[in-house]
Amino acid sequence: MKLPDTQQARILVVGDVMLDRYWFGDVTRISPEAPVPVVKVQRSEERPGGAANVARNIAALGAHVALLSVVGADEAGRSLAKLLADSSIDASLLEDAQLNTTVKLRVLGRQQQLLRIDFENSPTHEVLDAKLAEFRQRLHVCDVVILSDYGKGGLAHIAEMIRLAREHGKPVLVDPKGDDYARYAGANIITPNRAELREVVGRWTREDDLAARVANLRHSLGLGALLLTRSEEGMSLFAEEGVVHEPALAREVFDVSGAGDTVIATLAVMLASGLSMADAMRWANRAAGVVVGKLGTATCSLAELSA
Repeated sequence: MKLPDTQQARILVVGDVMLDRYWFGDVTRISPEAPVPVVKVQRSEERPGGAANVARNIAALGAHVALLSVVGADEAGRSLAKLLADSSIDASLLEDAQLNTTVKLRVLGRQQQLLRIDFENSPTHEVLDAKLAEFRQRLHVCDVVILSDYGKGGLAHIAEMIRLAREHGKPVLVDPKGDDYARYAGANIITPNRAELREVVGRWTREDDLAARVANLRHSLGLGALLLTRSEEGMSLFAEEGVVHEPALAREVFDVSGAGDTVIATLAVMLASGLSMADAMRWANRAAGVVVGKLGTATCSLAELSA
């Protein structure tokens, strides 16, 4: 399967951004204060997370990407803006003085995650209204829209965004969160993982049972397709034409954090480059196999994908 030319693809990403911080160190003793390991931090690293990681993955695949989101007027927001600029991402990060930029701090000892600390709160509606107005303007210069929902409040107007995108003939891909998928009605593709889908349709016992539950969900919400990411079981694409399955390709799974971002990013780039949904899924599956072999939120380049 030959990679398409991705340089003309234009993707608009909207959603919850965050800053992923990593503290790396050594663990040589247990604390005398409590039965917990003491980590002597030796270095730190910052990476874009959430919807910002989706945008970074799109840029790594050679496509043009615009990112629309909300951050706090704080040091973490400024760090995130700089990281995105360094990755050649056209980022419009609206500042909310009442908001703390979401930060996920991971503490690692000998390459193993020991602890994650989250800092977050929700944006105000005034800033979200401004973001919806800019979304309308940016729709004209994109091929595909990604709505990356991390449940942090940055997509309060998601139903209106889907309506506007469809009105302009732009395919909408949604990475969903929570148990209320009614807000994603009308999307072209949603990309839940197994745990996320179980929250909505319940536990399935067989493949035909799963297919029936997904069909009911798709028809009730007017969804074009559903791409289920299934970890070691690969991926399944449920569409009107039937079900297409791809087995997992990862040689070694090191870290699954951010793999869903890579999947939806690759899917969008391949669709915007003219591939069918099934072929786009195959490349997304390959990209996922690359990033789960890396530590933390990571990207897959075109060179890695073709290899």
